[in-house]
Amino acid sequence: MSQFMKDSAHDIEHIYRVLYFALDIAKHEKDVNMDILISACLLHDIGRQKQFENPKLCHAKVGSEMAYAFCIENGYSQEDATHVKECIASHRFRANQPPQSIEAKILFDADKIDVCGSIGIARTLFYNANIGEPLYFVDDNRNILDGTHDDHPSFLHEYNYKLKHLYDKFYTKRATQIANERQAHAIAFYESILSEVIPTYENGKKLVAEILDDTHE
Repeated sequence: MSQFMKDSAHDIEHIYRVLYFALDIAKHEKDVNMDILISACLLHDIGRQKQFENPKLCHAKVGSEMAYAFCIENGYSQEDATHVKECIASHRFRANQPPQSIEAKILFDADKIDVCGSIGIARTLFYNANIGEPLYFVDDNRNILDGTHDDHPSFLHEYNYKLKHLYDKFYTKRATQIANERQAHAIAFYESILSEVIPTYENGKKLVAEILDDTHE
């Protein structure tokens, strides 16, 4: 499993955090197949490396096929292997494939909790750095774009597109509770970035303008 975990944002410790969240959530749900859930948690990002090598691929789709093959090779019944496959196929936020079973919903929730709060901010910054995306963009007048009305890929855009909208996307009450406890940290970080860089740019542009004015006198 660890050979596929070379992305800092989706390393082996992310897998264990997702597993631990899932076990916590499962305690508050009924009729959870723990074998399926644990297998799906441990294998859910097995396709990450392939997506990293080819961004056109969906790691959830590729990973679900890889996980199915792994399960069959290791003695799972076809029914159980298919169940694990379906959990992994539906765990991605952007996949437009809502989870159906309780195990799939728990995996989805557990994975999304790890994008919330301070850990989520740190992981997003790691991931954006790995794929070369900036912290923020500026327009032609060097004004900071806060990510709300622009499509440029950046941390601020990812926060507004995905991170801040996660908190009402959970399927289980326990996941919602855990996520809400972390939300304030993410909001504070986003707002603190803007409170630092916007004044820096506004003041900097004024200073540059003053220097340019002096040179033309």
